[in-house]
Amino acid sequence: MSRQTAAAGGETTGRWRAGGRRVGSVAAAAALLAVAGCGGPAGAAGDGEALVVMTWAPSGTGSVDRPGVTALAEEIGREVNAKGGRAGRKLKVLSCNEHNTAAGATACAEQAVAAHVVAVIGSYSQFGDTFMPVLGAAGIPYLGGYGVSGSDFSSPLSYPVAGGTPALIAGSGRQLAAAGCKTVALVRPDTGNGDTLTRYLAAAVTPAGIKLVDVPVPEGAGAGAMAGPVQKAVGEDRPGSCVSVALGPEQTLLLLDAYRKAAPKRTQLASVIGSVHQGVIDSTGGAAGPLNGALATGWFPPEGSKSWDDLRTAAADAATAGAAPVDTTDLAVQTTWVAYQVFLQAVDRIASAGQPLTAKGLRGQLDSGDSIDTGGVTPPLSWGQTDMLPSAESPRLTNTWVTFQQVKGGRLTEQQSGFVDVRWVLTGGKPQ
Repeated sequence: MSRQTAAAGGETTGRWRAGGRRVGSVAAAAALLAVAGCGGPAGAAGDGEALVVMTWAPSGTGSVDRPGVTALAEEIGREVNAKGGRAGRKLKVLSCNEHNTAAGATACAEQAVAAHVVAVIGSYSQFGDTFMPVLGAAGIPYLGGYGVSGSDFSSPLSYPVAGGTPALIAGSGRQLAAAGCKTVALVRPDTGNGDTLTRYLAAAVTPAGIKLVDVPVPEGAGAGAMAGPVQKAVGEDRPGSCVSVALGPEQTLLLLDAYRKAAPKRTQLASVIGSVHQGVIDSTGGAAGPLNGALATGWFPPEGSKSWDDLRTAAADAATAGAAPVDTTDLAVQTTWVAYQVFLQAVDRIASAGQPLTAKGLRGQLDSGDSIDTGGVTPPLSWGQTDMLPSAESPRLTNTWVTFQQVKGGRLTEQQSGFVDVRWVLTGGKPQ
């Protein structure tokens, strides 16, 4: 794999193209295990020597539910064991419902400790600040969390596989700069984290001479409160006017309804994957909706990319096994997939070196700085000291590469091939 420099829209940006081997999927079936509120596939024999891991996510709680995350993890466990396990051992995948509460997340972490897991992999939870101390005290690495809490990018035992919202918003700024924007209005939450997004977007667009308009939206603001922010964001609706939306999916839907009623003709709309995903596009009218033509910045290639073929196969196999549906467009599902590819390769390397397959051994392998290929869905990943972001806020953020996408014909498509590195934006460096 190589990291290249290429021109995009008049600027020079770091870019990376996938060109190495793809990580193959593993396939077949085994039984489900239910232990202390956890479940997952277990080998019929050799459980005492099994590699035990855990994946958690909320289920049965409402709009934040991610049942596909744990369903995917369990399917990966079945597939690995159908091929004889990994490094001569069965893979036991425990799943846990963290109920979208701090207490639930803590309970899952305590179950992980009691089960002596070697890692918590993938997962989705907003309560990293609560559960990371539990994992940290037991020396358990958290590999590939979704990245919605500060601990995901600060805890020394966290190994994120994507750059979180900071990388996305920095990438959105560079994507809009390349699109010729003269003014960018950032519609973002009126919170401390939202203030941080404003700073990152300013760092991305100011070097290009672009004026930034800050449009904070109160948390929990309903449909009736969206007309004002839309009016401020659209402004005079003239060529060069651009709007970047960085709200959650629910508030984005409300904002888009107000945006449709305002009917701007010349404003370029943009967002970040997570605020906008295929489900949001579909529910707002697809090709006939306000998002058609919108720009989007993501962590990974669009869901339709061949890089996701193995994930789609695993999702289909999970459905055949009667598991919960696995939405392959869900960023939490995609992040969990990437995290398991990293874990399985790290296990192979530990075993090849004759080292113990333990939580400590896994941390040592990940800390070594050896890069791991994820089959083209990210650039090669590594967490060595030289890979860390020189940032007090996010020192564990190592993958600062993003993708540029666009909604065409109601579908997210690749706007620009390869990955763009926004590390210089996040560190306040010189434009590249």
